[in-house]
Amino acid sequence: MRIIAILGSPREGGNTELLLEEALKAVTERGHSVTLFRPSRMKIAPCDNCGACDETGECILIDDMDEVYGAIRDGERFILASPIFFLGLTAQVKTLIDRCQSFWCEKYLLKRPIPEGPRGRKGLVLLVGGMKNEVGFKCGDATARAFFRSINVQEHETLSYPGIDELGAIKRHPTALEDAYEAGKRLVEER
Repeated sequence: MRIIAILGSPREGGNTELLLEEALKAVTERGHSVTLFRPSRMKIAPCDNCGACDETGECILIDDMDEVYGAIRDGERFILASPIFFLGLTAQVKTLIDRCQSFWCEKYLLKRPIPEGPRGRKGLVLLVGGMKNEVGFKCGDATARAFFRSINVQEHETLSYPGIDELGAIKRHPTALEDAYEAGKRLVEER
């Protein structure tokens, strides 16, 4: 099974990355391959709403997204991990998501969704934030849902952890790392 993971945090070794590592540990222990994208290390131009993908379903910008597009087409399971900044996903991951407008056009305008494949397509969203209320997590999950549906991932699970801010704080949460590991196991279960 091909798993695509997108790490939206620009902070090396941060809480989001630690959470993602636990989910990926469960996936790799079961023999699945993982392709990890770190938008903060990639050259990804923002979508400029040129409209070219309206008629072709393909983005005309040439940059590191070309690799992401191929991986999304071939992937079967998807993990999107991001801290919440100002009530939303990070700018780095949001730029990647916005560039997937071409998949939205392909699915909804051109009526050519990415095929589900024999095992279907499922997703997992991991969200971490310093705030204590749920508003930012709901906003982040709404964006993740729109992204997943555009790439024909019809079901996903979301784990969110408020009040996690300082580096390494996720390790002190009573269940977060175990939750992520178990969610990784569920993600790769066969239908």
